[in-house]
Amino acid sequence: MQGNIPVFKLSALALLCFPAVVVADDSNDSWQQSPSALTQSVRGGVGLWQTPTARMAADGNVSLNYTDNDEYRFWSVSIQLFPWMEATARYTDVRTRLYSDFASFSGDQTLKDKGLDVKFRLLQESTYLPEVAIGFNDFGGTGFFESEFVALSKKAGDFDFHLGMGWGYLGTGGNISNPFCELRDSFCKRPRGFSGQGGKIDYNRFYKGPASLFGGVVYQTPWQPLSLKLEYEGNNYSTDRAGDLPQDSRWNFGATYQINDFTLDLNYQRGNTFGFGVHYALNMNSAEQIKIKPAKLPLPENRADVPNNINFNTLTYNLYYNAGFLPRNISLKDEEIIIHGQSFAYRDDLEATERVARVVVAQLPAHIRRIRLVEYDKNIPQLEKLIDVDAFITAADFNVLQPDIRSSYVRQAPDRAALKDVPANDTKGFYNGIETFWVQSFGNPERFFMYQGGLFLGGGYLFNNQFSINATAKLTLLENFDEFNFKVDAIDSTLPRVRTYVREYVTRSKFSIDNVYGHWKKEIAPSLFAQAYAGYLETMFGGVGTELLYRPVDSTLAFGIDLNYVKQRSYENDFGFFDYNVLTGHFNIYWQPSFLDDTRLTFNIGQFLAKDKGVNVDFAKRFDSGMIIGAYAAITDASSEEYGEGSFTKGFYLSIPFDLFSIRPSKGRGRIPWIPIGRDGGQPLNRPVKLIDVTEIRSSFFD
Repeated sequence: MQGNIPVFKLSALALLCFPAVVVADDSNDSWQQSPSALTQSVRGGVGLWQTPTARMAADGNVSLNYTDNDEYRFWSVSIQLFPWMEATARYTDVRTRLYSDFASFSGDQTLKDKGLDVKFRLLQESTYLPEVAIGFNDFGGTGFFESEFVALSKKAGDFDFHLGMGWGYLGTGGNISNPFCELRDSFCKRPRGFSGQGGKIDYNRFYKGPASLFGGVVYQTPWQPLSLKLEYEGNNYSTDRAGDLPQDSRWNFGATYQINDFTLDLNYQRGNTFGFGVHYALNMNSAEQIKIKPAKLPLPENRADVPNNINFNTLTYNLYYNAGFLPRNISLKDEEIIIHGQSFAYRDDLEATERVARVVVAQLPAHIRRIRLVEYDKNIPQLEKLIDVDAFITAADFNVLQPDIRSSYVRQAPDRAALKDVPANDTKGFYNGIETFWVQSFGNPERFFMYQGGLFLGGGYLFNNQFSINATAKLTLLENFDEFNFKVDAIDSTLPRVRTYVREYVTRSKFSIDNVYGHWKKEIAPSLFAQAYAGYLETMFGGVGTELLYRPVDSTLAFGIDLNYVKQRSYENDFGFFDYNVLTGHFNIYWQPSFLDDTRLTFNIGQFLAKDKGVNVDFAKRFDSGMIIGAYAAITDASSEEYGEGSFTKGFYLSIPFDLFSIRPSKGRGRIPWIPIGRDGGQPLNRPVKLIDVTEIRSSFFD
C-alpha cells in the first residue's frame, strides 16, 4: 500500500507551455537502433517474447510498455541507465486472481504485483565474439517471475541469434542439468516463498533449482519497420502465479512493427495464447526542445572604439532580456567590472555565462580587463566567475583553431573582501507564488490508480537576505481519494505511526495548511553554510531544526549534518499536535564518483522519525537532456516484521527540467516519485529547505 504519498510539483508557467519534446538520434551503431535489436519482451526489457537477450538499448533509452494476454497485463518501464546496465520496473495484473478474498477491502479488483529487473553486459559483441550479459528478474519482493539468467547474442546479416540459460521462472522446464548443482548439493533445490514481508533480495535462491536453455532469432525484414521474432523458452508454467497454465508448445513467435517512436507487436505463445503490446521509446540523452530565444549580442570589432562611459540602463536591460540575468549591483573598480546578480533563465551554465559576458563586453571600455560576476541563489552570494575579457573575446570570436569559452573564466567561491567592498543590497518584502501538485498512488486495493491534484499557494515575507517567514497552503481540485479506505490499525507493529496515517492527512479537507515556518540561512565560513527553521515544517510534523553543510565550489564531495526536534501534527485540524515527539537527524554525504559518469550518491546516516536508526542511500543518474532517474532505500534497525509489507523503505523518482517543455529558456524542475509501499520505518523528516538544494549552483547536478 501507499504510505508516504508522492507529490509531483510543476510551475504554473511550465504547464501552460507543453509542446512536444524533440528526440534526436545520435547513435553510431545504426543496427542497434533497428526494430529487431531494441524490441521489448512481454515483461519489459530488451528481449524476445518471454525470454531476455544480451542486447542493450542505446544509452539513456527509455521504453514505456504495455502488453496483454489472457492471463496477464503488464505495465513496465525499461531504462538504459548506463551503456552496460538496463533496469526495468513493472506492474503485473494477474487477470485470473483477485487482489484479496475480502470484497469489502478490494472489491472485484484483480491481483497486482510489482517487480524489478536488472541486466548487466559483460562482453560487447565483436567480429567473432557474441554479446554476453547476465540478469536478475523480479529479484525483490514476492518474486512472481524471479529468475536469473546468462544470455549470448550474435548478429549475422539480417538475423540476430540468441541463446541463454535461466534459473527460477525461466528454468522451470528443467531441460538441462543445473551446472551449480554439480558443485554443491544446496543448488539442486530452489527455496519456495519469500523472506520477511517481501521486498527483500533473496540471495539464497540465486542459481538454485532447475535450469533450462532458451533461445531464438530475430529477423529484420527488408521492410524496415517490420521484424519477426521466434523463441524457444525454458519455462513450463507449472508454478505460474496465474495458475498451472496449459502449454501446447514451447515455441513462441510473432511480429513487431515500428511507427516512429512507437512499436506494436502481436505474438502467439505456448501454442494456445495470443498476445499484443504497445511500446513508446525516447532517449533521455538526446531529448531536447526547440527554443525561441534572443540572438547572442555581437562582439565589438574594436574595443578601442567603445565609449568610456557605460550606459548602465542599456547594460541592465540586455543582461535581463538577452542573458536571463537579474543584476543587483554593478560597479567599476580599477581594471574590472563587478556585477552582482542572479541567473534565472538559462539552464546551461556555459551558455548563461557567454551571454552575460557578450552583453558586458559590448559596452566595456578598453581598460577593463576582467569581469567579476558574483552569482546569487536563494539570496546568498554563492559563486564567482572571474572572466578574462581578452581570452573570452578570442574564444567567442573564433580567433583560434579550437575556441574554448570555458577556459576563459574561472569558477570560484566569491571573494569575501570584494563582497565587503561592493556589497549588494538586501532583498526584502512580501512574495507569493503558485505551483500545481499531483499526488498519485499505484496498486491500491480500492483501485489500481488513485490520484489527487490541485494547487500549492505559497507566500511569505523576506526581512533580509538571511531571514524570512514562509507559508504554503494546499488546495485540492480533483481526486478519487474518497475511495482510499486502507488502514493499518490492525497490523501488529512496535513502530510509531509516523507516516501510515496518510489516509487521514490527505483526505481531511480540500484546503489545508501544508507548512508555516521561520527560516534563517547564511554562509558562516568559507564554503560552510548554516540554516535554522521553526514552525509547521511539513504535512505531518512541526518543530525546530538546524543544518550545516560544507560544499566547496565544483567539488564532487559535500557533507553536513542536520538535527531536528519535531512533534506529530494533528490530522484533525491544521494547527494542533498529537503527543508523539522525536529527535531526528542525520550525517549527510553527497558524492559524485568519478567511476560513474553523471551520477550522485547520497548517504543519510542517523535516526529517522520512528526512532529507528540506519542509513538512507540515494542513487541519482543524470542524462544529457537534464533528466534524472533516481532510486533510494533506507536500511535501519527496524526488522522486516516491525516494518510490515515491503520489509524496508524504498522508492524511485524521475526529475524533469521544465526547460524540456518550454519554448523559452527556463530553470526549475518537476519530480515524479514512485513509492511501491510506504510504511513507518526509515522515514525522514520532509524538511522544507535543504542546504544541498540551496547551494546547487556551487556544484550543479540537478540544475
